Amino acid sequence: MGSPLDRARRIVIKTGSALIAAKGAPRRDWIGGLAADIAALRAAGKEVVWVSSGAVALGRPHLGKGSQKKLEEKQAAAALGQPLLMSAIADALAPHGIKAAQALLTLEDTERRRRWLNARATLDTLLAAGAVPIINENDTVATEEIRYGDNDRLAARVAQMLSADVLVLLSDIDGLYTADPRKDPAATHIAEVLELTEAHDAMAGSANADSGVGTGGMATKIAAAKIAFGAGCATAITLGDRPHPIEALRSGERATWITPSVSPDTARKAWLKGHLTPEGAVLVDTGAMGALLKGSSLLAVGVTGVEGRFEKGAAVAIKGPDGDVIAKGVTAYDAADVQRLAGAHSDDIEARLGYRGRPAIIHRDDLVLGS
Repeated sequence: MGSPLDRARRIVIKTGSALIAAKGAPRRDWIGGLAADIAALRAAGKEVVWVSSGAVALGRPHLGKGSQKKLEEKQAAAALGQPLLMSAIADALAPHGIKAAQALLTLEDTERRRRWLNARATLDTLLAAGAVPIINENDTVATEEIRYGDNDRLAARVAQMLSADVLVLLSDIDGLYTADPRKDPAATHIAEVLELTEAHDAMAGSANADSGVGTGGMATKIAAAKIAFGAGCATAITLGDRPHPIEALRSGERATWITPSVSPDTARKAWLKGHLTPEGAVLVDTGAMGALLKGSSLLAVGVTGVEGRFEKGAAVAIKGPDGDVIAKGVTAYDAADVQRLAGAHSDDIEARLGYRGRPAIIHRDDLVLGS
Protein backbone atom coordinates (compact mmCIF):
# COMPACT_ATOMS: atom_id res chain seq x y z
CA MET A 1 0.00 0.00 0.00
CA GLY A 2 3.03 2.28 0.25
CA SER A 3 3.90 4.85 2.86
CA PRO A 4 1.13 6.91 4.50
CA LEU A 5 2.99 9.87 3.01
CA ASP A 6 2.18 8.61 -0.48
CA ARG A 7 -1.54 8.52 0.34
CA ALA A 8 -1.61 11.82 2.22
CA ARG A 9 -3.15 14.98 0.83
CA ARG A 10 -2.00 17.35 3.57
CA ILE A 11 1.23 16.92 5.58
CA VAL A 12 2.66 18.75 8.59
CA ILE A 13 6.42 18.51 9.15
CA LYS A 14 8.01 19.58 12.44
CA THR A 15 11.70 20.46 12.79
CA GLY A 16 13.48 21.16 16.08
CA SER A 17 16.10 23.74 16.96
CA ALA A 18 18.99 21.26 16.78
CA LEU A 19 18.18 20.52 13.15
CA ILE A 20 17.79 24.17 12.19
CA ALA A 21 20.64 25.83 14.07
CA ALA A 22 24.24 25.07 15.02
CA LYS A 23 26.43 27.48 16.99
CA GLY A 24 23.85 30.21 16.51
CA ALA A 25 23.77 29.98 12.70
CA PRO A 26 21.28 28.35 10.31
CA ARG A 27 22.24 24.89 9.01
CA ARG A 28 21.62 25.97 5.45
CA ASP A 29 22.69 22.73 3.75
CA TRP A 30 20.31 20.66 5.88
CA ILE A 31 17.49 23.17 5.48
CA GLY A 32 18.07 23.06 1.73
CA GLY A 33 17.75 19.28 1.71
CA LEU A 34 14.43 19.41 3.52
CA ALA A 35 13.23 22.14 1.16
CA ALA A 36 14.00 19.85 -1.79
CA ASP A 37 11.99 17.09 -0.09
CA ILE A 38 9.06 19.47 0.36
CA ALA A 39 9.28 20.46 -3.29
CA ALA A 40 9.04 16.77 -4.22
CA LEU A 41 5.94 16.39 -2.06
CA ARG A 42 4.42 19.46 -3.68
CA ALA A 43 5.20 18.07 -7.14
CA ALA A 44 3.25 14.96 -6.12
CA GLY A 45 0.18 17.12 -5.48
CA LYS A 46 0.47 17.38 -1.68
CA GLU A 47 0.07 20.39 0.58
CA VAL A 48 2.80 20.92 3.17
CA VAL A 49 2.97 22.91 6.39
CA TRP A 50 6.35 23.34 8.10
CA VAL A 51 6.39 23.87 11.87
CA SER A 52 9.87 24.91 12.94
CA SER A 53 11.67 25.81 16.12
CA GLY A 54 14.97 27.65 16.00
CA ALA A 55 14.24 31.35 16.45
CA VAL A 56 15.55 31.51 20.01
CA ALA A 57 18.66 29.48 19.14
CA LEU A 58 19.42 31.78 16.20
CA GLY A 59 18.72 34.97 18.14
CA ARG A 60 20.72 34.25 21.29
CA PRO A 61 24.17 35.17 19.89
CA HIS A 62 22.80 38.56 18.84
CA LEU A 63 21.47 39.43 22.27
CA GLY A 64 24.92 40.06 23.69
CA LYS A 65 24.31 38.31 26.99
CA GLY A 66 24.91 34.95 28.66
CA SER A 67 22.52 32.01 28.68
CA GLN A 68 19.33 34.15 28.67
CA LYS A 69 17.31 32.13 31.16
CA LYS A 70 14.75 34.84 31.95
CA LEU A 71 11.50 34.83 29.98
CA GLU A 72 11.99 38.35 28.62
CA GLU A 73 15.49 37.41 27.43
CA LYS A 74 14.17 34.35 25.60
CA GLN A 75 11.45 36.48 24.06
CA ALA A 76 14.01 39.04 22.91
CA ALA A 77 16.13 36.25 21.42
CA ALA A 78 13.05 34.95 19.59
CA ALA A 79 12.39 38.41 18.17
CA LEU A 80 15.96 38.63 16.89
CA GLY A 81 16.06 35.08 15.58
CA GLN A 82 12.68 34.76 13.85
CA PRO A 83 13.69 36.87 10.81
CA LEU A 84 16.88 34.80 10.51
CA LEU A 85 14.87 31.58 10.64
CA MET A 86 12.41 32.77 7.99
CA SER A 87 15.20 34.08 5.78
CA ALA A 88 17.01 30.74 5.81
CA ILE A 89 13.86 28.78 5.03
CA ALA A 90 12.63 31.22 2.38
CA ASP A 91 16.04 31.14 0.68
CA ALA A 92 15.93 27.32 0.63
CA LEU A 93 12.42 27.14 -0.86
CA ALA A 94 12.90 29.92 -3.44
CA PRO A 95 14.92 27.87 -5.99
CA HIS A 96 11.97 25.47 -6.15
CA GLY A 97 9.55 28.29 -6.90
CA ILE A 98 7.86 27.96 -3.50
CA LYS A 99 6.90 30.92 -1.34
CA ALA A 100 7.33 30.74 2.42
CA ALA A 101 4.66 32.36 4.57
CA GLN A 102 5.29 33.13 8.24
CA ALA A 103 2.59 32.27 10.78
CA LEU A 104 3.25 32.76 14.50
CA LEU A 105 0.73 31.05 16.80
CA THR A 106 0.11 30.97 20.52
CA LEU A 107 -1.67 28.41 22.66
CA GLU A 108 -4.86 30.48 22.58
CA ASP A 109 -4.87 30.48 18.77
CA THR A 110 -5.35 26.70 18.82
CA GLU A 111 -7.56 26.45 21.91
CA ARG A 112 -10.18 29.19 21.49
CA ARG A 113 -12.73 28.44 18.77
CA ARG A 114 -12.88 31.94 17.31
CA ARG A 115 -9.12 32.21 16.95
CA TRP A 116 -8.96 28.59 15.77
CA LEU A 117 -11.33 29.45 12.91
CA ASN A 118 -9.34 32.55 11.97
CA ALA A 119 -6.02 30.70 12.02
CA ARG A 120 -7.37 27.80 10.02
CA ALA A 121 -8.92 30.08 7.40
CA THR A 122 -5.62 31.93 6.99
CA LEU A 123 -3.59 28.73 6.66
CA ASP A 124 -6.11 27.23 4.22
CA THR A 125 -5.86 30.39 2.12
CA LEU A 126 -2.06 30.23 2.09
CA LEU A 127 -2.11 26.57 1.04
CA ALA A 128 -4.62 27.31 -1.70
CA ALA A 129 -2.27 30.05 -2.95
CA GLY A 130 0.55 27.50 -3.24
CA ALA A 131 2.60 28.78 -0.30
CA VAL A 132 4.20 26.72 2.44
CA PRO A 133 3.17 28.14 5.83
CA ILE A 134 6.16 28.25 8.21
CA ILE A 135 4.75 28.08 11.73
CA ASN A 136 6.45 28.75 15.03
CA GLU A 137 5.13 29.49 18.49
CA ASN A 138 4.96 33.23 19.04
CA ASP A 139 7.65 33.19 21.71
CA THR A 140 8.00 36.97 21.63
CA VAL A 141 4.59 37.48 23.31
CA ALA A 142 3.62 34.11 24.81
CA THR A 143 4.06 33.82 28.57
CA GLU A 144 4.90 30.64 30.46
CA GLU A 145 1.25 30.27 31.43
CA ILE A 146 -0.12 30.46 27.88
CA ARG A 147 2.47 28.70 25.75
CA TYR A 148 3.10 25.18 24.54
CA GLY A 149 6.79 25.26 25.35
CA ASP A 150 7.59 22.77 22.59
CA ASN A 151 6.66 22.70 18.95
CA ASP A 152 5.84 18.98 18.86
CA ARG A 153 2.46 19.61 20.45
CA LEU A 154 1.97 22.83 18.50
CA ALA A 155 2.56 20.85 15.28
CA ALA A 156 -0.01 18.29 16.39
CA ARG A 157 -2.56 21.03 17.07
CA VAL A 158 -1.87 22.48 13.63
CA ALA A 159 -2.37 19.02 12.08
CA GLN A 160 -5.64 18.73 14.00
CA MET A 161 -6.74 22.23 12.95
CA LEU A 162 -6.05 21.57 9.26
CA SER A 163 -7.34 17.97 9.19
CA ALA A 164 -3.89 16.85 8.03
CA ASP A 165 -3.36 13.24 7.04
CA VAL A 166 0.22 12.90 8.29
CA LEU A 167 2.36 14.57 10.95
CA VAL A 168 6.12 14.02 10.63
CA LEU A 169 8.19 14.65 13.76
CA LEU A 170 11.85 14.80 12.83
CA SER A 171 13.86 13.65 15.84
CA ASP A 172 17.39 12.79 16.94
CA ILE A 173 16.39 9.12 16.92
CA ASP A 174 14.69 6.91 14.33
CA GLY A 175 11.52 6.25 16.31
CA LEU A 176 10.19 4.72 19.50
CA TYR A 177 12.03 1.90 21.26
CA THR A 178 11.01 -0.41 24.08
CA ALA A 179 13.63 1.46 26.16
CA ASP A 180 16.25 4.13 25.57
CA PRO A 181 18.64 2.45 23.08
CA ARG A 182 21.45 4.74 24.18
CA LYS A 183 21.25 3.21 27.66
CA ASP A 184 19.78 -0.26 27.08
CA PRO A 185 21.44 -2.44 24.37
CA ALA A 186 18.46 -4.81 24.53
CA ALA A 187 16.01 -2.13 23.44
CA THR A 188 14.13 -2.94 20.25
CA HIS A 189 12.64 -0.60 17.67
CA ILE A 190 8.85 -0.32 17.34
CA ALA A 191 7.87 0.09 13.70
CA GLU A 192 4.13 0.63 14.10
CA VAL A 193 1.74 1.58 16.87
CA LEU A 194 -1.99 1.10 16.38
CA GLU A 195 -3.10 2.27 19.83
CA LEU A 196 -1.21 4.52 22.26
CA THR A 197 -1.17 3.31 25.87
CA GLU A 198 0.53 4.11 29.18
CA ALA A 199 3.20 1.60 28.20
CA HIS A 200 4.26 3.90 25.36
CA ASP A 201 4.48 6.81 27.80
CA ALA A 202 6.84 4.74 29.93
CA MET A 203 8.96 3.87 26.89
CA ALA A 204 9.23 7.56 26.01
CA GLY A 205 10.64 8.47 29.41
CA SER A 206 10.94 12.08 30.49
CA ALA A 207 10.66 15.21 28.39
CA ASN A 208 14.39 15.90 28.44
CA ALA A 209 15.71 17.89 25.55
CA ASP A 210 17.05 16.18 22.46
CA SER A 211 20.03 18.49 22.60
CA GLY A 212 21.39 21.61 24.21
CA VAL A 213 19.29 23.88 21.99
CA GLY A 214 15.92 22.12 21.94
CA THR A 215 12.98 21.87 24.35
CA GLY A 216 11.46 18.59 23.23
CA GLY A 217 12.08 14.91 23.73
CA MET A 218 10.40 11.58 23.05
CA ALA A 219 7.79 12.24 25.76
CA THR A 220 6.60 15.40 23.99
CA LYS A 221 6.51 13.52 20.69
CA ILE A 222 4.26 10.85 22.18
CA ALA A 223 2.07 13.60 23.65
CA ALA A 224 1.89 15.17 20.18
CA ALA A 225 1.11 11.82 18.58
CA LYS A 226 -1.83 11.41 20.96
CA ILE A 227 -3.30 14.72 19.79
CA ALA A 228 -2.83 13.77 16.14
CA PHE A 229 -4.15 10.24 16.75
CA GLY A 230 -7.39 11.63 18.16
CA ALA A 231 -7.74 13.77 15.04
CA GLY A 232 -7.33 10.78 12.71
CA CYS A 233 -3.86 11.91 11.64
CA ALA A 234 -0.99 9.41 11.32
CA THR A 235 2.31 10.38 12.99
CA ALA A 236 5.81 9.41 11.91
CA ILE A 237 8.72 9.77 14.33
CA THR A 238 11.98 9.44 12.45
CA LEU A 239 15.59 10.54 12.30
CA GLY A 240 15.87 14.10 11.07
CA ASP A 241 19.60 14.66 10.88
CA ARG A 242 20.31 13.30 7.41
CA PRO A 243 20.50 15.12 4.06
CA HIS A 244 16.95 14.35 2.84
CA PRO A 245 14.88 13.15 5.81
CA ILE A 246 11.48 13.08 4.08
CA GLU A 247 12.87 11.33 1.02
CA ALA A 248 14.39 8.74 3.37
CA LEU A 249 11.05 8.29 5.13
CA ARG A 250 9.22 7.85 1.82
CA SER A 251 11.76 5.25 0.71
CA GLY A 252 11.18 3.13 3.81
CA GLU A 253 13.96 4.15 6.18
CA ARG A 254 13.32 3.20 9.80
CA ALA A 255 10.61 5.14 11.61
CA THR A 256 7.78 4.60 14.05
CA TRP A 257 4.37 5.08 12.46
CA ILE A 258 1.49 5.74 14.85
CA THR A 259 -1.58 5.10 12.76
CA PRO A 260 -5.21 5.68 13.80
CA SER A 261 -8.04 3.53 12.46
CA VAL A 262 -10.14 6.51 11.32
CA SER A 263 -9.59 9.31 8.83
CA PRO A 264 -9.26 12.99 9.81
CA ASP A 265 -12.75 13.72 8.43
CA THR A 266 -14.32 10.88 10.42
CA ALA A 267 -12.49 11.91 13.60
CA ARG A 268 -13.53 15.55 13.20
CA LYS A 269 -17.19 14.67 12.71
CA ALA A 270 -17.11 12.44 15.77
CA TRP A 271 -15.58 15.27 17.82
CA LEU A 272 -18.19 17.75 16.60
CA LYS A 273 -21.02 15.38 17.40
CA GLY A 274 -19.81 14.54 20.88
CA HIS A 275 -18.37 17.79 22.18
CA LEU A 276 -20.43 20.74 20.93
CA THR A 277 -23.07 22.15 23.28
CA PRO A 278 -25.14 24.69 21.32
CA GLU A 279 -25.04 28.29 22.55
CA GLY A 280 -27.82 29.40 20.23
CA ALA A 281 -29.52 28.40 16.98
CA VAL A 282 -29.61 29.33 13.30
CA LEU A 283 -32.98 28.87 11.60
CA VAL A 284 -33.08 27.67 7.98
CA ASP A 285 -35.64 27.17 5.25
CA THR A 286 -36.61 23.97 3.45
CA GLY A 287 -34.10 24.46 0.65
CA ALA A 288 -31.18 24.90 3.03
CA MET A 289 -32.28 21.89 5.06
CA GLY A 290 -32.25 19.74 1.95
CA ALA A 291 -28.80 21.02 0.95
CA LEU A 292 -27.42 20.32 4.43
CA LEU A 293 -28.74 16.78 4.38
CA LYS A 294 -26.86 16.27 1.10
CA GLY A 295 -23.56 17.42 2.63
CA SER A 296 -23.45 21.12 1.72
CA SER A 297 -22.32 24.06 3.82
CA LEU A 298 -24.91 26.40 5.30
CA LEU A 299 -25.12 29.50 3.13
CA ALA A 300 -26.71 32.79 4.11
CA VAL A 301 -29.38 32.55 1.43
CA GLY A 302 -31.06 29.67 3.29
CA VAL A 303 -31.05 31.35 6.72
CA THR A 304 -34.33 32.74 8.04
CA GLY A 305 -33.25 33.91 11.50
CA VAL A 306 -31.41 33.22 14.75
CA GLU A 307 -32.20 32.27 18.32
CA GLY A 308 -30.12 33.53 21.24
CA ARG A 309 -26.92 35.55 21.32
CA PHE A 310 -23.64 33.96 20.34
CA GLU A 311 -20.18 34.97 19.19
CA LYS A 312 -18.23 34.00 16.11
CA GLY A 313 -16.76 30.56 16.65
CA ALA A 314 -19.62 29.45 18.91
CA ALA A 315 -21.30 26.07 18.71
CA VAL A 316 -24.86 26.48 17.45
CA ALA A 317 -27.80 24.29 16.56
CA ILE A 318 -29.34 24.42 13.10
CA LYS A 319 -33.13 24.20 13.12
CA GLY A 320 -35.37 23.41 10.17
CA PRO A 321 -38.72 25.08 9.35
CA ASP A 322 -40.54 22.89 11.88
CA GLY A 323 -38.20 23.89 14.70
CA ASP A 324 -36.44 20.53 14.98
CA VAL A 325 -32.64 20.44 15.28
CA ILE A 326 -31.21 18.93 12.10
CA ALA A 327 -27.51 19.65 12.70
CA LYS A 328 -25.03 21.57 14.80
CA GLY A 329 -21.75 23.24 14.03
CA VAL A 330 -19.31 26.09 14.56
CA THR A 331 -20.49 29.41 13.16
CA ALA A 332 -18.26 31.76 11.19
CA TYR A 333 -20.33 34.79 12.30
CA ASP A 334 -21.87 36.10 15.49
CA ALA A 335 -25.65 36.18 15.97
CA ALA A 336 -26.05 39.81 14.88
CA ASP A 337 -24.19 39.25 11.61
CA VAL A 338 -26.07 36.02 10.88
CA GLN A 339 -29.32 37.98 11.28
CA ARG A 340 -28.01 40.69 8.92
CA LEU A 341 -27.07 38.06 6.34
CA ALA A 342 -30.32 36.07 6.51
CA GLY A 343 -31.52 35.41 2.95
CA ALA A 344 -28.50 37.08 1.34
CA HIS A 345 -26.73 35.74 -1.73
CA SER A 346 -22.95 35.43 -1.55
CA ASP A 347 -22.51 38.53 -3.73
CA ASP A 348 -24.48 40.60 -1.19
CA ILE A 349 -22.42 39.74 1.90
CA GLU A 350 -19.96 42.61 1.59
CA ALA A 351 -22.74 45.18 1.10
CA ARG A 352 -24.61 43.98 4.17
CA LEU A 353 -21.62 43.68 6.51
CA GLY A 354 -19.31 46.38 5.18
CA TYR A 355 -16.51 43.85 4.63
CA ARG A 356 -15.94 40.74 2.55
CA GLY A 357 -16.98 37.89 4.81
CA ARG A 358 -16.88 34.17 4.32
CA PRO A 359 -19.44 32.63 1.94
CA ALA A 360 -20.64 29.99 4.43
CA ILE A 361 -22.34 30.74 7.73
CA ILE A 362 -21.23 27.27 8.82
CA HIS A 363 -18.80 25.38 6.62
CA ARG A 364 -19.52 21.72 6.05
CA ASP A 365 -16.19 20.81 7.71
CA ASP A 366 -17.52 22.43 10.90
CA LEU A 367 -20.97 20.85 10.74
CA VAL A 368 -22.42 17.51 11.77
CA LEU A 369 -25.94 16.26 11.06
CA GLY A 370 -28.28 15.18 13.83
CA SER A 371 -29.25 16.59 17.19
